[in-house]
Parts: sequence; C-alpha cells; structure tokens
Amino acid sequence: MVAATATATEMQNNFGKYLSLIMSGQEVIVTKNGREVGRFIPKDAAISYLTDSLTGILKGSYDIDEIKTERLNAKYDAAD
Repeated sequence: MVAATATATEMQNNFGKYLSLIMSGQEVIVTKNGREVGRFIPKDAAISYLTDSLTGILKGSYDIDEIKTERLNAKYDAAD
C-alpha cells in the first residue's frame, strides 16, 4: 500500500481530496511541524489490522503481569 503524506493544513484545506484517496484504499499520513501525528487508513485495512493484532495476541503465550512489570520498569527506570 502506497501512503500519501499531507501536512495538517493541507489535510484541512483539501479534505475531500484526501478522503477520496482513503476511500480508494490508500493510507494518508498527517504531519504537523514535520512530525507524523496520525494516519488515516481505509476501514477494511483497520479491521484487518485489528483482527491480525488480536490473532497474534491470542496465539502467543505470554504473561501479562510480566509484560506490565517490564514496561513499567522501562518507563520509570525502576530497579528491582
């Protein structure tokens, strides 16, 4: 999938153009001050992405408490 890029101002001023791109199956990346701030993706792609994510979670074996602890330690630089 080829993604189009638009600044927030371009998106605001030309919403119809970007909406047409999304409806035709393209992804639109929105930037503000040169940084990516969001993405618009077609509905079917969003459903597929969510389904694939959930399938991966359900198939995987993981310990949610261990993952939470690792993320909190990384975020707050906590030592055990």
